[in-house]
Amino acid sequence: MALFDTPTMAFEPTRSAGLARLNQFAPKAGRAYASERNYDRGPGRHKGVSLLSPYTRHRLVTEREILRATLERHSQSAAEKFISEVLWRTYFKGNLERHPSVWAAYKRDVARERAAMAKDGALRHNVTAAEAGETGIDAFDSWANELVETGYMHNHARMWFASIWMFTLRLPWSLGADFFLRHLIDGDAASNTLSWRWVGGLHTKGKNYIARTDNIARYTDGRFKHTDVAPHADPLDEFEDHPSRSVPQGDALPHGEALWVITEDECSSDPLPVTASAVLATTSAELRAPHGGVSEDVQHFTADAVRDALKRITEDNAIPAADNGHIAPLTAERIMDAADAAGTKAIAMRYVPIGPAADALAAARPTLEAEGYTIHQILRKEDAKAWHHADRGFFKVKKAIPKLIAA
Repeated sequence: MALFDTPTMAFEPTRSAGLARLNQFAPKAGRAYASERNYDRGPGRHKGVSLLSPYTRHRLVTEREILRATLERHSQSAAEKFISEVLWRTYFKGNLERHPSVWAAYKRDVARERAAMAKDGALRHNVTAAEAGETGIDAFDSWANELVETGYMHNHARMWFASIWMFTLRLPWSLGADFFLRHLIDGDAASNTLSWRWVGGLHTKGKNYIARTDNIARYTDGRFKHTDVAPHADPLDEFEDHPSRSVPQGDALPHGEALWVITEDECSSDPLPVTASAVLATTSAELRAPHGGVSEDVQHFTADAVRDALKRITEDNAIPAADNGHIAPLTAERIMDAADAAGTKAIAMRYVPIGPAADALAAARPTLEAEGYTIHQILRKEDAKAWHHADRGFFKVKKAIPKLIAA
């Protein structure tokens, strides 16, 4: 059953729905995608893109599966644009892992700007109008409404929207990124934060993206009449450096049985790398915006994606669901109760990338370790290899694509 079904968009939060969408799109992942991918023809008419992002974000369908399905039908050169698009997500994940202070700074910025909104009536009015699609810039307003109503926005429109938010409306970038993260079903800490920073000129220092009226008209089939936007703007600046760290290594496998924990970042059907005595299902969707306001569609899709993973993993491995199969936030108390019931002190899971779930795990870790529980995050080899190239710009990852695919 679809989570929501509007006249514009519907995403069913299951692996089977993601695979069906992949199979439907894969024949078009070559030159057809390259020629059509930039066109935003409006809600319900996004036929030139894969619409796989909600499934990839939660790894209901993995990047490896998408690339395999693509290369079974197209040569690498014919599918170059789509392959690069898939690996942009991998790049962003790796780049944030290499620069964790970016996520910490973003959270501080959001808290600061929301505090400013409480005191500044003009800022509050302008942000509220932008989120409600009441700016008078018809393209921008249409995209804002589509996002709130469907939980989706075309990638090209996201770039235009972010540019207008920052350089025409002159609103704080972090509040725009927060707006996206609260409403995008595919909302991801790395892709969302770094994409906004890229448009603003913070990710690639001094190089911002300016939305142009003629570009919007061309790639939206001229359906908007009032799209006057700032033709020029200086890139944003910041006074904080974000030093790079080495690629996380993950943890060793536990000895003996472990409690397996599902997070919203890893809902795949890959074989478990450990012997599990029980499976605990967690969600951290509400933590995408700790101040509140995460849409019900985001919360429901995420919970149902985790529920779908729980059903598959418990049935495929003939192991019980912990906590009566309840889907709830990741906390130290839940993990300890589930581990005790399963008769183990080992807690295992796929590596949790920087974002809300990792924040929840970090909060739980001191209590767990103080009580003698061990945490084992299993990092995928393909992630570690790709993230090795993600310390700077995307070019290093793009250059390594043939090796990454071969591996």
